[in-house]
Amino acid sequence: MPKLEEIVQQLEETGYRNTASRREVIAAVLSQRGHFAIDDICQQVRWAGRATVFRTMKLLQDTSVVCRVLLENGNLHYRLSSIGHHHHLVCVECGGVQDMEDCVVAEMLTRLANQTSYAIEGHWLEFYGRCGDCRVAKPELQAV
Repeated sequence: MPKLEEIVQQLEETGYRNTASRREVIAAVLSQRGHFAIDDICQQVRWAGRATVFRTMKLLQDTSVVCRVLLENGNLHYRLSSIGHHHHLVCVECGGVQDMEDCVVAEMLTRLANQTSYAIEGHWLEFYGRCGDCRVAKPELQAV
């Protein structure tokens, strides 16, 4: 997991200022366990403006410190990330999130780009289901 000073240095090297607000937001993000919403960070760092929180989250996403997780209910959450591009398995029962390091759609993207003449710049994919623990706890909820 990256350390506060490493992240601040990385941002400074790419031209971003090291402000007290930004440092506090980054520290709040690094203290999170599991997935979290931007409102969780805003609650933790009340004196930092929402715009600062949103801008800092975007910087952290661009530098792969965090990744976005779209929950089944449509809420956008984030979580710390130690890997680059990846997808998620999201449990609809307990809310657990598991990283999927393999990009299972790479071949499809190439085909889609060739068929449509698009220069595809990115994609975002989540898989929803029930994790093994939840399936054991409630066998009547087995997938069809």
